[in-house]
Amino acid sequence: MKSINKIELLQQLEQRLESQLKVVTAVYQNLSDEVLLRPSGNGGWSIAQCFDHLNTYGNFYLPAITKGLNGSAFSSRNSVFKSTWLGNYFTKLMEPNAQMKKMKAFKNHLPKNDLNPHAEIAMFITQTEQLLALIKLAYDKDINAIKIPISLTNLIRLKLGDVFQFILAHNDRHIAQAERNL
Repeated sequence: MKSINKIELLQQLEQRLESQLKVVTAVYQNLSDEVLLRPSGNGGWSIAQCFDHLNTYGNFYLPAITKGLNGSAFSSRNSVFKSTWLGNYFTKLMEPNAQMKKMKAFKNHLPKNDLNPHAEIAMFITQTEQLLALIKLAYDKDINAIKIPISLTNLIRLKLGDVFQFILAHNDRHIAQAERNL
């Protein structure tokens, strides 16, 4: 796995997350309930269900990241982050691309059918702002040393830098899925 300056990585993550936030607030926040709840033409999730799915990940990862950051010592800003093979694999698996494979969501991340669509969008915006704040805190922490359990099992823990990259790739994947419903 390639190494990257921690500051450079965190700046890239911030820019990507701010871009996601701009898209969600500009495009999805003001859509009608009807549009947000309309199932995909191919039988897939509605826009609201895409965001509900992302919110389940935020509900898991935001407290875990907060705990990891709060329990760690300060670190040099001039360090290098090196992704693990597993962290890199999970991130690449989530990145939206032309050959994106359809994946089945795990049971605890399946979206509900009965949703308040605007509440789901608002929750995603709130969680995105919280994640931005956590990324800012990470500038003074060792994102190689902080280990975060994955949502599937507490037995597997990834470096915080890998978790940030995974979450943003996963967000992009489902924002693109929601966009196909417009």
